[in-house]
Amino acid sequence: MRIGLVGVGRIGAFHATTLKSLPAVEQVVVADADATRAELTAKELGLEFAPDVPSLLTSGIDGLVIAAATSAHAELIAAAVAAGITTFCEKPVALDLAETQRVVELVEGSDVPVHIGFQRRFDAGYQAAAAQVRSGELGFVHHIRANTNDAFPPPAGYIPTSGGFFRDCTVHDFDIIRYVTGREVVSVYATGANRGEAFFGEYGDVDAAAALLTLDDSTFATVSGTRYNAAGHDVRMEVLGSLGSIAVGLDEHTALRSVEAGVTFPGGEPHATFMDRFGPAYVAELTAFTEVVAGTREVPCTVRDALQAFRIADACELSRKENRVVFLDADT
Repeated sequence: MRIGLVGVGRIGAFHATTLKSLPAVEQVVVADADATRAELTAKELGLEFAPDVPSLLTSGIDGLVIAAATSAHAELIAAAVAAGITTFCEKPVALDLAETQRVVELVEGSDVPVHIGFQRRFDAGYQAAAAQVRSGELGFVHHIRANTNDAFPPPAGYIPTSGGFFRDCTVHDFDIIRYVTGREVVSVYATGANRGEAFFGEYGDVDAAAALLTLDDSTFATVSGTRYNAAGHDVRMEVLGSLGSIAVGLDEHTALRSVEAGVTFPGGEPHATFMDRFGPAYVAELTAFTEVVAGTREVPCTVRDALQAFRIADACELSRKENRVVFLDADT
């Protein structure tokens, strides 16, 4: 199959390399808002090049991967749906809740499959956690602890279009909590601070945040994160149940060190970036997308899943700004 890709920045180029390696993909055709950058990437990776999105959409592609800036996601999804092309789009679907809802209505009103990129759903650890929770092996779950700690902050130019810390960073935690538990979030209380570079505050954003989520079965989930974790890229989840407790992301690469005498775990090299941490998950995710394109698999992460995660993120941002509990049904 021929797969088109829009956006050849860091994650786009990474996806292009992954797609090229998949047995089901015969060719990858790339485009970018900067046509010169797309052409250079195509030459470097041995791919085809399209000068713009309209040319890409009419180049005979079987599926489209959207890895462009978030501000372009909604428009590109709409163009792909209009062209009848099965689509994969990196999260989030759009920059705000209203536009996200419009995209959901558009996609659900069509017969075009659209797969949203929440790669943690394809990580073996999170999948094992979901299986144990849903089998009842842990008993009833009373607490979940999840964190996303970046080793270093993104460039200042990324922040204005990122959507903010909750929508850009911890939205992955919100989605994976829904995936692992099969439950919905009913209320949130969130806070945040900016203790690093001033540019976060200049755009009304924070570089560290925490939230307490209450799920519809009264499970409590605490989510925390930071842009400054020099120990390494650290993404983990703890699921605490009445019959047992488990952890995801707790291994030799965990970016922690014990101060207890004689303890040497973890002793491996910490992950430096999210691509290091989730390399196999990205391969599994895009492999799943090729199966969606081939018609042999249902969409594993829908636009409605993305909407629900975005609603939680939006509620957390409102809670942070107004310093109050936000109820999802009443306030979002």
